[in-house]
Amino acid sequence: MEFSKKFESIAPSPTLAIDAKFKQMKADGLNVVGFGAGEPDFDTPDHIKQAAIAAIMSGKTKYTPASGTMELKKAICEKFKRDNGLDYEPANIVVSNGAKHSLINAFGAILNPGDEVIIPAPFWVSYPEMVKYNDGVPVIIHTTEENKFKFSPKQFEEAITPKTKAVVLNSPSNPTGTVYSAEELKAIADVAVAHGIYVISDEIYEHLIYGNASHTSIASFGDDIKDLTIIINGVSKTYAMTGWRIGFTASSAKIAKMMSNVQSHTTSNPNSIAQEATIAALNGPKEGLEEMIKAFDERRKYMVERINAIDGVSCLEPEGAFYVMMNIEKLIGKTICGKVINNADDFSEVFLTEQLVAVVSGVGFDAPNFVRWSYATSKENICEGIDRLEKLLK
Repeated sequence: MEFSKKFESIAPSPTLAIDAKFKQMKADGLNVVGFGAGEPDFDTPDHIKQAAIAAIMSGKTKYTPASGTMELKKAICEKFKRDNGLDYEPANIVVSNGAKHSLINAFGAILNPGDEVIIPAPFWVSYPEMVKYNDGVPVIIHTTEENKFKFSPKQFEEAITPKTKAVVLNSPSNPTGTVYSAEELKAIADVAVAHGIYVISDEIYEHLIYGNASHTSIASFGDDIKDLTIIINGVSKTYAMTGWRIGFTASSAKIAKMMSNVQSHTTSNPNSIAQEATIAALNGPKEGLEEMIKAFDERRKYMVERINAIDGVSCLEPEGAFYVMMNIEKLIGKTICGKVINNADDFSEVFLTEQLVAVVSGVGFDAPNFVRWSYATSKENICEGIDRLEKLLK
């Protein structure tokens, strides 16, 4: 009996695996500190919860249109106009079961077998697997820490072949915290338009920005690039709603229709109650978001300062999201607690075994000399985790 070759080729998510291991160790009574999950440690704001309760009590517990309610689609259009200066109609919007689902839909709508998708590394672990799931071929281009993990228009141009269908853009970035400037995005947009290449623009972290950085959507540089762009967004990160599972896309009406058709046969509509909560999130007060950004900013600065004060490791100061990529290049080839460190997998294993600290190896991000820390956790946890890092390296 032969199984699906496509499904057998899909690797599990290492970020979810390390989070599951951390939670199991914690349940076993171990004093483990976790920095794996990309999940705000803040609770969902009360007005959003109340909207969900009201939806339940008023009987909004039935099927909705497969691609989301008209009321929610209108709220999403207003969000794009307000936050990004983009004009979309409800026909351009598809609401799905989280941004991961939105990405699967987006790749599915544009890819045919053998089509290539350019993905800059370090990348979020799911992008290549999603491309393979949809019969595409991931083409990886590597960025450098010296260039703040950004790919250039020249790299983009050089990676294009007759089979290139799309490029993935993630700004602010998971795992690096990189934020592309408007000028950098315009140059990337020009290449995409010149070659007729789709841009899958993952903007899930758009509001988690620090310092002098600012977010610009690549779709805002004119109708030509807007027609080629599929924006991925959602409420998980901005409103601490990871478990509510609402993501959405903005694209051409043709692509939106295809995604809606497929979704009608796979998952049907996203959760009706979570849709009502999302309307409250998008239209409601933003004090909770401001409080969360302020806390993340303080933790970001503290984590960067502490890591850069330790011999053998270093990191850039991220401009967005809630991750720090720690460079362990100076530790490669050294022995720590009896184990030779050949890459970030080895380091992460030793760190977890010896000091009970769970970080995410950069191997899954195609950055084998880095590990990812999340500062979407308390400052006390960050302090304890870095204290243990110092103990490990001393």
